[in-house]
Amino acid sequence: MSQPPGPGNPYGGPQQPYGQDPYAQGFPQQPTQPYGYPQPQQPMPGYGGYPAPAPSPYGGYPAGHLPPGMPPLASWGARVGATLLDALMFLLVPMGLLIAGYAQIVVKAVDRINDCDDAGIPSDSCPAPHVSGGSVALIIIGGLLSLAVGLFLCYREGTTGQTPGKKIVGIRLLREYDGSTLGFGLAFGRRLLHVVDGLPCYLGYLWPLWDDKKQTFSDKIVHTVVIKDPS
Repeated sequence: MSQPPGPGNPYGGPQQPYGQDPYAQGFPQQPTQPYGYPQPQQPMPGYGGYPAPAPSPYGGYPAGHLPPGMPPLASWGARVGATLLDALMFLLVPMGLLIAGYAQIVVKAVDRINDCDDAGIPSDSCPAPHVSGGSVALIIIGGLLSLAVGLFLCYREGTTGQTPGKKIVGIRLLREYDGSTLGFGLAFGRRLLHVVDGLPCYLGYLWPLWDDKKQTFSDKIVHTVVIKDPS
């Protein structure tokens, strides 16, 4: 007689979340119990020997617990280091162009105000300074390069889970529930949601320091985690 099927996989497929557990080699397989008897929980090697928590009926896991097989979470310092590396590699030139363009405009505005003060002209009657085409070109080029860099980083995070900075540090951004990559659209949306992290005095960026899942506010909204890359 064939055994009735077990409970449905909450991830929608037979694959194990977050890939094959690298700690599972060499451990005996759990014996199959007759139908109707409770199935013993096998400890998760590498997580202190505690059984994996059961998923909630809403598709997630209880607060403070993570899906079974998930590698260790990345530290806050590793995430900051990856961000700084990405900025050094890709944003120095665009930001330099933007700063140079705006600096030229500010210098001309200050000089014009000083000239008006010396001539006794009220500030509200002082004519606006001429903005050179070079300053405008620097701002436009810097803005376009910054946009291209942002799209490139979203593409890398969405398709591989790693920007170049994350790859150097050895961390990876994945979906919380099944360990899959985000895709470009969700990665782009998550990057836009960093505005939420910065609104309350940048509290969202600091939230991983004490959060159980080391998530920022944007991570919690789109259900993502940053893990130590096991590869």
